[in-house]
Amino acid sequence: MKTKLFLITPPFTQLNTPYPATAYIKGFLNTKNIESVQADLGIEVILKLFSKEGLQSLFTVASSTFNAGEISENSKRIFALQEEYLKTINPVIAFLQGINPTLALQICQEDFLPEASRFVQLEELDWAFGTMGTQDKAKHLATLYLEDISDFIVECVDANFGFSRYAERLGRSANSFDELYEALQQEPTYIDGILLSILKERIETIEPTLFLISVPFPGNLYSAFRSAQWVKKHHPNIKISMGGGFPNTELRSLSDTRVFEFFDFITLDDGEAPIEELINAVTSSLSSRAQSRGEKQYKRTFLLEDGKVVYKNNSVKHDYKQSQVGTPDYSDLLLDKYISVIEIVNPMHRMWSDGRWNKLTMAHGCYWGKCTFCDISLDYIKVYEPVAANLLCDRMEEMIAQTGENGFHFVDEAAPPALMRALALEILRRKLAVTWWTNIRFEKSFTKDLCLLLKASGCIAVSGGLEVASDRLLKLIDKGVTVEQVAKVTRNFTEAGVMVHAYLMYGYPTQTIQETVDSLEMVRQLFEVGVLQSGFWHQFAMTAHSPVGLYPERFGVVKETEILGTFANNDINYTDSTGIDHDKFSFGLKKSLFNFMHGICFDYELQDWFEFKIPKTKISPDFIFDALQEEEDFNSKPTAKIVWLGGKPFVEHFTKSKKGNSWEMMTLTFHDKKESFNIQTNRLEGEWLVEILLKISVSKVKIYTFQEVKADFESNLEDFELFWYSKPIKTLREFGLLVL
Repeated sequence: MKTKLFLITPPFTQLNTPYPATAYIKGFLNTKNIESVQADLGIEVILKLFSKEGLQSLFTVASSTFNAGEISENSKRIFALQEEYLKTINPVIAFLQGINPTLALQICQEDFLPEASRFVQLEELDWAFGTMGTQDKAKHLATLYLEDISDFIVECVDANFGFSRYAERLGRSANSFDELYEALQQEPTYIDGILLSILKERIETIEPTLFLISVPFPGNLYSAFRSAQWVKKHHPNIKISMGGGFPNTELRSLSDTRVFEFFDFITLDDGEAPIEELINAVTSSLSSRAQSRGEKQYKRTFLLEDGKVVYKNNSVKHDYKQSQVGTPDYSDLLLDKYISVIEIVNPMHRMWSDGRWNKLTMAHGCYWGKCTFCDISLDYIKVYEPVAANLLCDRMEEMIAQTGENGFHFVDEAAPPALMRALALEILRRKLAVTWWTNIRFEKSFTKDLCLLLKASGCIAVSGGLEVASDRLLKLIDKGVTVEQVAKVTRNFTEAGVMVHAYLMYGYPTQTIQETVDSLEMVRQLFEVGVLQSGFWHQFAMTAHSPVGLYPERFGVVKETEILGTFANNDINYTDSTGIDHDKFSFGLKKSLFNFMHGICFDYELQDWFEFKIPKTKISPDFIFDALQEEEDFNSKPTAKIVWLGGKPFVEHFTKSKKGNSWEMMTLTFHDKKESFNIQTNRLEGEWLVEILLKISVSKVKIYTFQEVKADFESNLEDFELFWYSKPIKTLREFGLLVL
């Protein structure tokens, strides 16, 4: 019997672009000629809710709440202005979808949109609007308008609502299934009703035999169970499986049988091989020649057997190599319906919420794989396998053709520098006009020239973990970088025109108050000298699969309990030997960072950000400035790659005379996108230079090493080093002659 799959991402993840998990699986299924349909039910629910009809229904439902109890003045205001919301909602959604750009002019008049409490912050942000264009300002105002409606929904209709998560508290640290199970026994919420009406229509149209639900985050978990519950009740013949980031990290020790009232299977780690085995198992069950249960092969799969939760991994099928999994397939998804929003006036943060990005990975896993706070014991980090640059570019071209979008977010744990270099060269060789960004480690491989190459290929931003800006703690984390090194790398990216975002951490085990203060001072200086454009502070969380969680005694912390829950097990409560309450630093760290990101308040004392006494920093006020004074080593390794990004020069010959002697000379005139420049050499060196620039052009397949360039020169000429460090070559180095 033919198997048909229906893949969904339940509400909610992002408004601006689909979460890629189902697209990855659909791309793999295409390579096996297995029919599948996918849907992002998050964006579909949002579009139903945030429409004229949706708001009419919402206000009707909310009216009963007004009669039942205390309602805030803010919600009363929104309810009173409901006609204004009904009039404006469809045009605003169309504008945020990019369909109605001229509405920006009206939105910016600030008398078009009804305003509630979210707009109060505008007074604080008026100065920031000077740096925004009309479209961006209008997007930000429209985002505040949607957030006002969201506040109304939370207070008057559904307390669990959130744009990028739903009922997230039920999925966070849910060691017991009790609370979630109890919530699922209640009548469906208003938002559930919208979700289930869409799901009903899809299930009846598609008629799948296997229903796959991807659950990337805790904020998708409740909706995943609610969807599975409805299908189990109304279509009990359909088999249901859960996979994705949440089960991969949280459900590895699952033992609660009640979970299998909703799901038939839960798979872990890479989904391709487990899903293929599930298809075989389901097909054999539906076949008239059904095999016995013991013969079925499963890969990393939980199921219920004889009333107990069992974990089956009896398949002999190997996981697929990255070259075999196919190109992510975004068909079926409503790509022209996603909503671009600007939540805060920060150029890096907006990239997570503004614009449509095709998602790809350069490599499976992490090439570093040592950070002690990270889940390095799990396959999604531990198993490192890069994808060849030419295959990556093939996939990029396929996705551009399919989606019409040339923006790419490489969602790597940490993109490998050598592969980034190879990818950039391949993009430039193919003359692809793409925009891309990714996550990196701030390691010394990112030289000035590599950053220039990445920029030339379309890289606009990188994000990386500075974590705790303290060399002692970076060593304890096993980050493999120093603060000084981070400063140099961020400078190289910034000077190349690539925006830099830093993930920052506080509350790491054994971190002292002095180290928190010193870390903030390091961050202040990085922003002050202009080598960091964006950042975000995260409080350390201890997870079960990280070295800190596995071996807490090595890091001066003690787990509160060794007992495993029957449902989710990932976040671990612990006590730190320092006894410090790190929570109290949260507000001051985030407030100071907000100001630093906007280029202000660098002259404030660090004490000014906190309402309690902190020690003075022990960091020199010029630490970062001094670290950046050291010049890069311009000695080229023999194996360094030499690449020319520019074009072919115009050549003019002339004769130069001095004291009765004359030399044949050449002027080479180059035109780059911004300006023209010229260099002068003697004829022989000039002729060689014209020839070698053609050979080392980025458009060529062969990449020459420094040793090969040197040998080529010395086949006819002498004193290569003298020529290589001469003024003409130094000029070319400024205009795209790269040593990689």
